[in-house]
Amino acid sequence: MTLTPVIYERKYEWGPASITLGSRTQIMGILNVTPDSFSDGGRYNSVGRAVAHAKQMMEDGADLIDIGGESTRPGSEVVSADEELHRIIPVIEALRAEAPHIPLSVDTYKADVARQAIQAGAHIINDVWGAKADPEMARTAAELGCPIILMHNRQARDYNDYLLDVVGDLQDSIQLVLEAGVEEHRIILDPGIGFVKDLSENLELMSSLGLLNELGYPVLLATSRKRFIQHTLDVGADDTLEGTAATVAFGIAQGCQLVRVHDVKPIRRTADMCDAMLYRSPGLRRRS
Repeated sequence: MTLTPVIYERKYEWGPASITLGSRTQIMGILNVTPDSFSDGGRYNSVGRAVAHAKQMMEDGADLIDIGGESTRPGSEVVSADEELHRIIPVIEALRAEAPHIPLSVDTYKADVARQAIQAGAHIINDVWGAKADPEMARTAAELGCPIILMHNRQARDYNDYLLDVVGDLQDSIQLVLEAGVEEHRIILDPGIGFVKDLSENLELMSSLGLLNELGYPVLLATSRKRFIQHTLDVGADDTLEGTAATVAFGIAQGCQLVRVHDVKPIRRTADMCDAMLYRSPGLRRRS
């Protein structure tokens, strides 16, 4: 059997920093500069430790770094835009000064945070609310001319037809940013594994990632250390590496071109093995 997911070819360049989709899976290393993230809260919430960890992730095989200043774990505290900026801007500025070759995304749903982060030197907006939480986000992304990652999310698990609703919600986000002026080639999708989905729904969506892959945009998969892995394997958050690797491999086989992870080195190896099989497939379909 030949796997034939759609592979989207994209190249984003920002001076010495760049990422290229279409020849191998891109690894996004997670850098939480928060006191309360679910698996690494408080570990990197000083500029020096954050910069050192970002550099280490790049050495371990990351292609870009995702910087977050507000935890999105269930029950986490909502922080103000000022506090979020206080946490992330010094890290972004330090990385731009010390390692300008590192592509950076900012994990935020607040338009003002996104704007100031991009102006400080970040390159990509990663919005866990798919540009729906802040009415200014879509216009801000369009004005900045940067790529935006639109994640599936909703206020409650009030699905009528689960998979169709997930696809429909993402299509709403796509339409929202397109109407604001975001160019099509700057849109990336994220299925939102672990957000407003129970265990069976997360597993069902993992088995149906091809539905998202066919929407016309690259897909980022963010499953690292998620609770659905913990519950499936009956392990703690610090014992999910094999489960995360399995989800990454399964996602790549369905066409996911970026993966967001904590444990960069082993997931880089997992992705490299998958890429050796998938990207050399004669049946691979590519779209620009």
